[in-house]
Order: sequence, then structure tokens, then C-alpha cells
Amino acid sequence: MSTNSIEDIQHEIVEEFELFDDWTDRYEYIIDLGKKNPGLPDTDKLESNLIKGCQSQVWLVSKIENGQVIFYGDSDAIIVKGLVSLLIRVLSGHTPQEISSADLFFIEKIGMTRHLAQTRSNGLLSMVKQMKFYALAYQAQQSAHPEPFNT
Repeated sequence: MSTNSIEDIQHEIVEEFELFDDWTDRYEYIIDLGKKNPGLPDTDKLESNLIKGCQSQVWLVSKIENGQVIFYGDSDAIIVKGLVSLLIRVLSGHTPQEISSADLFFIEKIGMTRHLAQTRSNGLLSMVKQMKFYALAYQAQQSAHPEPFNT
């Protein structure tokens, strides 16, 4: 579980990307992140976990644990797997409320929107939308079944 806020983690990522002089190095870094992502077991690579709107196959799974959303993701494209890893790093381990209201400024700040192909950029937005959708669903679930008060 993350002790840093979503904003703090985004600032860390922006600082990491500033260490690289050009986009070739940044792509290499994203690819390395993808290689380090443990991925998902085949049992989670279901049609229901596929993110619509991605050129590559991208699977996203979430669960709620102690009031925090935990994300797991995988892709058949290594660079996309790296992008999924970045999003998981930022959003996983936070409350549904924090995730659904998060302003993901790091994507623009590191130049991702300018340097990804249009189809990859659309896929990245689809991943963000799906993660926020899961967070909103957990929020609704919590509202419908609030924790009992301890008296």
C-alpha cells in the first residue's frame, strides 16, 4: 500500500523522466518497466478483463483491500505493459475516492501525449478511464454498503 499520495508519485515519475535526455532513453525506460511487470496469470487474461480501445491486448484486474484499490495489469506489447506499470504505480494502493478524483498530470508532463502514436495515446486514455471506472464502482459499492459504526 502506498504511503505517498497520487500527486507525490506523479512528481517522482516526472523527476525520473527528466533524467533522460531524449525519447529513445525514455522509451527504453518504459520497456524496462514492462519487463519488470510480473503480468497476469492466464486465468486472468479473460475477455471481460480486456480494455476496449487499445490497439494491443491489455488486461486490467482490480480488487479492493482494506479500503484501497489494488490494480494488476498485463499486455501483449512490451511498451504498453510499461505504460500499464506506470499507471498501476500511480493509482494502485489508494482509495476509490482518491483514484476517481485524481488529476493525472504526469502523462502530459513527461511528454507522453506528444510522443506516443495516436493509437497508443488513445489506448492509454482507455486504461485511465477503466481504472477510474473501477474506482467509481468501488465507491458506489461502499456507498450502498457502508461500514457499520462501532459504538
